[in-house]
Amino acid sequence: MTRLEELEKAFGGRLGLFALDTGSGASLGYRDAERFPLCSTFKVMAAAALLRASERRPGLLAQRVHYRQSDLVEYSPLTEGHVDDGMTVAALCAAAIQYSDNTAANLLLQVLGGPDEVTAFTRSIGDARFRLDRWETALNSAIPGDPRDTSTPAAMATSLQRLVLGEALAPAQRSLLRDWLRGNTTGAARIQAALPARWIIGDKTGTGSYGTANDVAVLWPLRRAPIVLAIYSTHPQEDAKGRSDIVAAAARIAVDWMG
Repeated sequence: MTRLEELEKAFGGRLGLFALDTGSGASLGYRDAERFPLCSTFKVMAAAALLRASERRPGLLAQRVHYRQSDLVEYSPLTEGHVDDGMTVAALCAAAIQYSDNTAANLLLQVLGGPDEVTAFTRSIGDARFRLDRWETALNSAIPGDPRDTSTPAAMATSLQRLVLGEALAPAQRSLLRDWLRGNTTGAARIQAALPARWIIGDKTGTGSYGTANDVAVLWPLRRAPIVLAIYSTHPQEDAKGRSDIVAAAARIAVDWMG
């Protein structure tokens, strides 16, 4: 039994991982082609879709979005303080990625034209697996076997590589996405907890029902090419608690594999 199999057995749920060494091209996968609930990891794709749109509409990121108190949904730490003055699209992107602000994510979806537009964007960068069907907070239901609002670890890692390290976005937009991810505040107990000192991480977490705990990241080790890592975990019990420690333990296995 591999270390990832042992970890999954101890967890009692389902674990998925895909790691890509962009220097050597080597990869490590475990249930990497299986679907897992995205939860808030979708927010990186929503922000990237807005960045792509801003390449054609130069003023888009500075556009101010106004909303009402009634638009606020659960867990909106930044948007709840700006009902009176609204927020720019760029600020909403940062709030969605760095603080996982759910209202910010819904407002980004409104600007784009709905969840289907995020799915369409991922298809445009070669991702055939990602699908976003619902809005916050319904998309966090994470019901076992439900294909809505899911992707695979391999697809998410590959798309993240194309967006942050590749040429799916123009240089200025790519730099913004990288900086937003590096400024994330929600991931200290997940992949970040497994990293050697002085490694740089840019990541987006996701949490939902059925003990779902996720993290997708680009890692910048010292003196070597970046690593892209996607870890997803979910449990058969609806009231199970998300296990950040399981994500961190899986990340340690990936770090050991990197050597």
